[in-house]
Amino acid sequence: MSHNANLAKGVVAGFAAGLVASLAMDLFQRAASSLQSDEGGSDEDPATVKAANAVARQATGRSVPRSAKPAAGEVVHYATGAGLGVLYGGLAELAPVTTAGAGAGYAVATWAALDEGAVPALGWGPKATETPLSSHAYGLASHLIYGVTLEFARRLIRERL
Repeated sequence: MSHNANLAKGVVAGFAAGLVASLAMDLFQRAASSLQSDEGGSDEDPATVKAANAVARQATGRSVPRSAKPAAGEVVHYATGAGLGVLYGGLAELAPVTTAGAGAGYAVATWAALDEGAVPALGWGPKATETPLSSHAYGLASHLIYGVTLEFARRLIRERL
């Protein structure tokens, strides 16, 4: 643990950086989606909307209305990004090795845990073996954008706290 560690400052910096990194990931995905082939795609809801539906059904017994699905998916995306940022910010304070690779290691870990693990396990997306290699690469690239942005934003914010 660093002699200058301050868990509260790390968590605050991580939260804010998680939102910034989620925006960077979102912008990357919007730009990249225009280049990505839509062959074999489906009209299924994305995992973020499926997660929002799961929460809505648990809380209210109803699914997210069709008109609210895009916004609900964005809320899940940014809430997840902020939550992962909080975890990262705290870990960066307690175990600075977490920031090795400018956030790339954390990015790979979150991609593996979420995209490759939790999403298929919860039934919010296809199994890894049923997903084209290009989709895995796209997901990994998205998470790398998130992770590197997360570290740079966390560092800038943390220095100012």
